[in-house]
Amino acid sequence: QVQLVESGGGSVQAGGSLRLACQASGYSDSMDYMGWFRQAPGKEREGVAVIVTGDGSTSYADTVRGRFTISQGNAKNTVYLQMNSLKPEDTAMYYCAANDRYIFASNRLSTRRYRFWGQGTQVTVSS
Repeated sequence: QVQLVESGGGSVQAGGSLRLACQASGYSDSMDYMGWFRQAPGKEREGVAVIVTGDGSTSYADTVRGRFTISQGNAKNTVYLQMNSLKPEDTAMYYCAANDRYIFASNRLSTRRYRFWGQGTQVTVSS
């Protein structure tokens, strides 16, 4: 059974930084895609950043590009999200997701393309 566990969420003031981590277990091979999604109260879940584990290519939502950086860890099926210059509108539950099947580049930030999900970690940014 595949499990994704997130860590690193918390509360920070605007302009601050946080680093999220996600470890997937229960899967013998490497996931093809790992990413971060978020859901604010009353809003739909949205894609934040995704990495293609095979070649390291990344995709970012326009709202976070230049402030957030997704990266892979040395351990298999580990991914990080470095979040800098945080804004109150970044406040949300952040979810790690992974997929082991091909995703067209234009769909990589779509929540519907991911088979495996973590339970989420809360990020709160105060003004």
